[in-house]
Amino acid sequence: MNEATEHPEGAWGKFILQASRWLPVFGEFKSYSWARLRRDLIAGSTLTLVSIPQAIGFSLILGLPPMSVIVSIVIGGFVSALFFSSYHHVFGPSTSVCLITAATVVASSHLGLSPMQLAAYLAFLIGIIQFIAGLFHFGEITKFISRSVVVGYTAAIGLLLMSSQLGNSLGFSIHAGGNLLKSFQEILHGIDAGRCSLWAIGIAVLTLAIFEGVNRWRPHWPEALLGLASLGIAARVFCIYHPEAPFMMVKDEGALSAILPALSHLPSWQEQALILPHLINTALAIAIIGMLEATAITKSIAAKSGQHLNPNQELVGMGAGNVAAGLFGVPPGSSSFTRSAVNYQSGATSQLSSMLSSVAVLFILFFVTPIFNYIPIAALAAHLMRVGYKLINKPQIRVAIFSTRSDAMVFFATLAVGLFFQLETAIYAGISLSLILFLRKTSTPILAEYTFNQSGFLAELPDKQQRLHPQIAIIHVEGELFFGAADLFQEQVRQQAEDENIRVFILRMKNARHLDASTVMSLEALLDYLRQTGRHLIISGCTSDVYRVLRNSGLLKQIGEDNLFPVESNPTISTRKALLRAQVLLSDKGEIRLFYPNLPAPGIPSQAEVDDYVI
Repeated sequence: MNEATEHPEGAWGKFILQASRWLPVFGEFKSYSWARLRRDLIAGSTLTLVSIPQAIGFSLILGLPPMSVIVSIVIGGFVSALFFSSYHHVFGPSTSVCLITAATVVASSHLGLSPMQLAAYLAFLIGIIQFIAGLFHFGEITKFISRSVVVGYTAAIGLLLMSSQLGNSLGFSIHAGGNLLKSFQEILHGIDAGRCSLWAIGIAVLTLAIFEGVNRWRPHWPEALLGLASLGIAARVFCIYHPEAPFMMVKDEGALSAILPALSHLPSWQEQALILPHLINTALAIAIIGMLEATAITKSIAAKSGQHLNPNQELVGMGAGNVAAGLFGVPPGSSSFTRSAVNYQSGATSQLSSMLSSVAVLFILFFVTPIFNYIPIAALAAHLMRVGYKLINKPQIRVAIFSTRSDAMVFFATLAVGLFFQLETAIYAGISLSLILFLRKTSTPILAEYTFNQSGFLAELPDKQQRLHPQIAIIHVEGELFFGAADLFQEQVRQQAEDENIRVFILRMKNARHLDASTVMSLEALLDYLRQTGRHLIISGCTSDVYRVLRNSGLLKQIGEDNLFPVESNPTISTRKALLRAQVLLSDKGEIRLFYPNLPAPGIPSQAEVDDYVI
């Protein structure tokens, strides 16, 4: 009888351990209890009440039936929760993903697939990219994306969402996925054509008033659920007496119904070969956006909950959720900030709260479908416009604009591209500009001539006539010396070397960082130039990283070990030794006679030191 038979709990424990490596939710079973289950049930129920109104609102953005978005929440939310390391992270359609998907579906209508098929295939592509990125630990790349990019991108989403729903709040619809100018052109055309409805305007104003009242007098109540549900009930009663309602409702866009999700067919290989080149760029952009949203959401909640997270596991979970959404023929999703925050505030203790909520969404539709079917479109539009307004984070925008000129440029560039061009392109534009400005800033090394002052400390030389020795120049190098700075570094040192009176150059490289092959070649060219003119190069304050690069490249052998002085605890010692070496190189007989100020100076070699340093 083997060990697994004798100790079934041991076999179960091994299974839990193996499963939890890929599916962290299984790891919670080891310490799960009825008390935790009760808290997860409460959190999941609260999450359900928020999910359905959100799904209906997102369907309005996408221009797709509400049930497709609800299925995306159910399937994607359940599958992704299996992989998430966060207890509170919730997957589902988000504002940014819906806006980009809507624009992509409209732009790809000529490919021969229905809008639903395009959205589902896009979800599948996004999921594959995110899943692979998570497996290869690409989740860490988000730390290299400037916050100014995120702030500008989020502000663009907010403004686009408000402009896209302004028409619905006035009583007529406009094309989904357009930029800011196109949206306003359609709105002005609709107003000029007299398509506005006083009913729609009144409902939108009433919706905002209800939200504001609930938020002011009962701030802990779910304002969106209460406001939209009450308007749905009122509209249902109104339709009993007036079947031909003078305003649009959810049922006019695609009625909700309680159905079980079913697998769908992906496009054929021939169709995929046709549409893949048109969708892959958008899929990649949404995958990156998903990384940003997941990082921002999970880190902000983990800072409050104290939970340790694995960002790559969150990315794997989103990838799995989107693959599942694609296989079930529904739109893509991402991290939901609102639902994740609700999940945390409701006391969720594990990933089961999100999974329970996904299941509950299907069952609750059997009882509340009539209410949600009668929600006025103008009420949903007002709700989405309010969501868009909240996305515009004014304090963060103020910081991005006034911190540095580079941050301001990145913010405005990201915002402008998002508003007037393509939203997914804004991410690329913002990241590219921030990297260019960063490289420009870091690729400008600082070179200044130094000397020992009267106190014996190294300081910048105010006047070249005050050199301790007219034939020795101490050049302090500071900054990044990677390939982007190599040419500028060589040019600046070469300008210093144009002074023919200087016979020895001491490069003080204590604060020089990240040397690479380009910098080594620049130093090699400088060394050749100096030797051709009978002069010398000495390096002082050499750190271990600089020494390793010089040794591995072979340049150390060319310079000579005697002409390189590593950094020491006292920052002036290596430069003082380099100065002694320079004096020796200039002496014909090895005997040095230099005169120093009478004031004792710890950084300047004493006459005894000079006399001892004889070759």
